[in-house]
Amino acid sequence: MYKLSVEAAMEIFEISKLFPKEEIYSLTDQIRRSSRSASGQIVEGWRRRKYKAAFINKLNEAEGEAAETQVWLEYSVKCKYISRETGEVLHKKYDLIIGQLVNMGNNSDKWVLKREKESVKI
Repeated sequence: MYKLSVEAAMEIFEISKLFPKEEIYSLTDQIRRSSRSASGQIVEGWRRRKYKAAFINKLNEAEGEAAETQVWLEYSVKCKYISRETGEVLHKKYDLIIGQLVNMGNNSDKWVLKREKESVKI
C-alpha cells in the first residue's frame, strides 16, 4: 500500500507538471500535497503502531488525504488537464489504497505491536 501510494503520487507529480501555470498555487499544489501526504500519513501510522489509537488515527488521516486526492483528480479531468482514462486509472489506485487503509483500521489488532506486560514485583 505504501509503495502504491508513492507510485501514484509520483505519477501525479509528473502529470501535474503539464497543468497550466495559473494552477501552480491552487490545483497543482493541492493535488501534489494531498497525494504526498497520504504516503506520509501511512508511514507515520506504521511507526506509531505501538499505540492502537495513534495507529488508527494516522490510517484515518491517510484515508482522508487519499480521498482528497481523488477529488483533485476529478477536477483535473473536468478541467481537461488530464484525460478521463488517466484520471480513472489514478482514481482506482487511490480506491485500492483507501480500501487497504480501511481494512487495516478495521483489523488493527493484527498490525498493532504487542507490548510486553510489565512484571509486578511483590
